[in-house]
Amino acid sequence: MTDTVEMLTNYFYDVFVTNFDGWVVLGFVAQGLFTMRFVVQWIASERARKSVIPVAFWFFSIGGGTLLLVYALYRRDPVFIAGQALGLIVYFRNVYFIILNGRQSST
Repeated sequence: MTDTVEMLTNYFYDVFVTNFDGWVVLGFVAQGLFTMRFVVQWIASERARKSVIPVAFWFFSIGGGTLLLVYALYRRDPVFIAGQALGLIVYFRNVYFIILNGRQSST
């Protein structure tokens, strides 16, 4: 049991202390932005008492997704790269529709 605890302690020390650098900070900032989109969506839905996706959701998605893609490219993680790159297409497309529909309603 002591060996397992020591192995886990060494693992977490290596992951969170030894490997900590500017890229890890970027990754945490990116993940924070990405998480904020859910917070914004949750608050908007609670206020409306129905499921709502506010525009801020898509901007947090773009910000977090872009930074996470940069982080994934640096880490050379093909699964992470593909996931973030494909997600960005959806986020930008939704912002495009918001801009398009906003222009149409104002004319």
